[in-house]
Amino acid sequence: MRIPRSGLAAPAAAILAVLAAGACRSSDTRRPPGSHDVLTGPAGADSSTVRRDITYLASDALEGRGTGTPGNDSAAAYLARRYQGLGLRPLTQRFTARSEALAHAGQPFEFPAQNVVVEIAGTDPRLAGQWVVVGAHYDHLGRSSEGALDPERVGEIHHGADDNASGTAAVLELARLFARHPARRGVIFVNFSGEELGLLGSEYFVAHPPIPLDSVQAMINFDMIGRLRQEKLIVYGIASAAPLKPLLDSLNALETPPFALTAIGDGFGPSDQSSFYEHHVPVLHFFTDLHDDYHKVTDVASKVNAGGEAQVIDYAEHVVRELADRPDRLTFIGAPAPSNPMASSQGDSKVYFGSVPDMAAGDAPGLRLTSVRPGSPADKAGLHGGDVIVAFDGQPVKDLYSYSAALYAHKPGDTVAIVVLRDGARLTLTATLGTRGG
Repeated sequence: MRIPRSGLAAPAAAILAVLAAGACRSSDTRRPPGSHDVLTGPAGADSSTVRRDITYLASDALEGRGTGTPGNDSAAAYLARRYQGLGLRPLTQRFTARSEALAHAGQPFEFPAQNVVVEIAGTDPRLAGQWVVVGAHYDHLGRSSEGALDPERVGEIHHGADDNASGTAAVLELARLFARHPARRGVIFVNFSGEELGLLGSEYFVAHPPIPLDSVQAMINFDMIGRLRQEKLIVYGIASAAPLKPLLDSLNALETPPFALTAIGDGFGPSDQSSFYEHHVPVLHFFTDLHDDYHKVTDVASKVNAGGEAQVIDYAEHVVRELADRPDRLTFIGAPAPSNPMASSQGDSKVYFGSVPDMAAGDAPGLRLTSVRPGSPADKAGLHGGDVIVAFDGQPVKDLYSYSAALYAHKPGDTVAIVVLRDGARLTLTATLGTRGG
């Protein structure tokens, strides 16, 4: 997952407290990946299979699945074998991933890459030729420190268990469930590469779709769903079609227990659903929030809550099935693209503050913080978790994007005034900005 550059994206930001992985939600059936009997396997998401898929994808053997690396190729081959084991025929979309950021940095920037795609036909002839797309990226950082939040760990494996072996495992398990019980519309399952380099796999898919994009009812994306805590689930994109919010709420009411669901906004965002939203496809993005291991070598399989992920997959299956079975088409609702906070920046992209945004804060004005990184400029200035930043050095802060633009208009060493709301009081604090990775 790619997070907008902000106080959060300043490398080594402490995202959220890390909780131990919960107990697996299991079934009576225990089979190794690739050997599922589609007809006799568990009727719901199998946490043991989810854990095994994540454990392999995030293993040292795959070296972090960096795009263009042997580990990424091995991951793609594994996905193909898993789909074949479900009786599905995978299609490989090969393309050249070109990273503008690496090109500007004078580093190698072209890599061979591939998406892995399967389709399950619908059962209703009246809806023939209409599809729901279910996707997740399977690449991660590999051994590269580009985009890492622990740049001091040069050359080490960034395992990417939650980001995004978790989403990849969800797509595999959903493919099994829909192969077992197809929907009225067809469902396309796609695993993207090149997401960490700039959504390159999903951009290639929408530019070279195996089915017409105007035949797609919706795209459902999974990115970082392996750390469910306190039933907290975030779903982005609910404003991209009018029925999505009531659909999510009604299905959540049937969950036992229901999720502490936060449903947010339009379909733009730092993951692959954005590529579809830009082409007028309604989207949803499932996410269990950030944590301290995001883009670090410590994002390992042992910290994944496989039982919690199984809960998310079961809920998501109901959502996908409703969208695939409903007789009418969704009507797309668009929104203006958010401005790129770096485009207007006159300062240094290495500037660092150390704030940790609350990604579940919704559309409330300002930027609510979950916490701040110990020892960071934000911490030294006296900011706390629960504070809402409403102004940054004279610039109004309405959301993560306006905050990012205000931060990146500065350079390390600048002294800035931050206005926060705390327990109903308006406070002005002073901070000296630091250096990312410094």
